[in-house]
Amino acid sequence: MWKTSIVAALAAVLFGTSLLANAQGSTQQVVQWQLQVMRDGQQIDSFDGTTTVGQARTDTHHKVVQHNVGCKDQPGGSIDLARTLTVSPLQADANAVTLSIEAQETFEEDAPQQTDTGCKLPPQPRQVSASHPGLKVPAGQWTSWTIVDKNPNLVYRVRASLANSPS
Repeated sequence: MWKTSIVAALAAVLFGTSLLANAQGSTQQVVQWQLQVMRDGQQIDSFDGTTTVGQARTDTHHKVVQHNVGCKDQPGGSIDLARTLTVSPLQADANAVTLSIEAQETFEEDAPQQTDTGCKLPPQPRQVSASHPGLKVPAGQWTSWTIVDKNPNLVYRVRASLANSPS
């Protein structure tokens, strides 16, 4: 008799867990997003993804560059210009998506450098970290977030919508 009770109780727990999982699964919203990195008005990189509200996605893009340096204009050491973004949809509906964005950028300064004697130096790498705790993006429309104002001007253009909505 008690075996039957345990089996019935276990079945009820499993059935209830299954219903709860299905209910939670049907309410999870999935956001499709795109992010363009603009430097001085020109697109230099892009990221995109499909992420569930409450989850995060982190991507890193690398660009290794090398410059000719010195008075003999010889190849110098290389620099890894890395860009890491973490995008987390916080809220989403048919009208707007709110994203949390964390960014770490390494990029080169615009101004060329040289020694006192006129020999070339490589551009200096610059590191910037930026965080936006709640960028509100109208569904399917581009929204801009300025990371660096000048030298260079660095702007992220972001577009997002529910994954099953037209964008």
